[in-house]
Amino acid sequence: MKWIKKGLVHAPSSYLWWAKTHAYVPTAEVLDDCIRVYFASWDENRFGRIGVVDLDIDDPSDVLRIVTEPILDIGTLGTFDDCGVTPSCVVSVEGVKYLYYIGWQRTERVPYMLFTGLAFSVDGANFTRYCEVPILDRTPIEPFSRSAPCVLVEDGIWKMWYWSCIRWTEDNKTLRYYNAIRYVESDDGINWHSDPHICILPEGPMDYAAGRPWVMKDGDLYRMWYSIRSDARIPYRLGYAESPDGLHWTRKDNEVGITVSESGWDSEMICFSSVVDAGGKRYMFYNGNNHGEGGFGYAVLEEG
Repeated sequence: MKWIKKGLVHAPSSYLWWAKTHAYVPTAEVLDDCIRVYFASWDENRFGRIGVVDLDIDDPSDVLRIVTEPILDIGTLGTFDDCGVTPSCVVSVEGVKYLYYIGWQRTERVPYMLFTGLAFSVDGANFTRYCEVPILDRTPIEPFSRSAPCVLVEDGIWKMWYWSCIRWTEDNKTLRYYNAIRYVESDDGINWHSDPHICILPEGPMDYAAGRPWVMKDGDLYRMWYSIRSDARIPYRLGYAESPDGLHWTRKDNEVGITVSESGWDSEMICFSSVVDAGGKRYMFYNGNNHGEGGFGYAVLEEG
């Protein structure tokens, strides 16, 4: 693969009360007349809310519309998402949009906990939470965090790939998490089976995290992009894997075809990719330095 970078598309809007900094985890949805990108921004107290921009389907550098109020606010005080909500995946089924999101809470001994929430919309503009508890919560085998889902629906089966924290460690005052990308299924997109399959693990002694999976299917081949944290690729780089069945994956990180720039907004890191096909082209939306502090940009696939 070879991706051609096209530059920054959307930056945080300091004039908006809820979007003082960051526009991160871009989550693209292809509509009939535009590419809609959901993202999260922080207010002055670093609470995160979900916003939307609509981009020209033939030229994603052309911003058609910016929604000036968040489409999903923080949760009720004390709930799993009372410090922030971040988009991760949008699925449309029978006229209903399922917005799977990352709900986060700040904690005392680790920076945060992340679990998966769900909101619905029938008009594409107004979203309502399914409930105030996560649809992916703690389990005996996953007691720390379960989030950043990507969902596909195939032959009536809802398929989810998600980020799962294995453990937290602290060495010489450096706190880090180790994680896996896992897979589960559902019959309705709400209640998920409790037998997750491990798809991607950190590779070698240098890697310690592979997160925010984005999966799409090309014919009989599943493709996955994800964000890698490692001692060799500080702080973030993108990875890539392929699978014949969505369960068993072969990492091909050296074929991802995109990395940091020599200078500018994505010169230090590249992460949180979302890949869609629109107007006969394949686009990748992604974040750069400091986890999307300056906004998100996009690239177009030149060769597969």
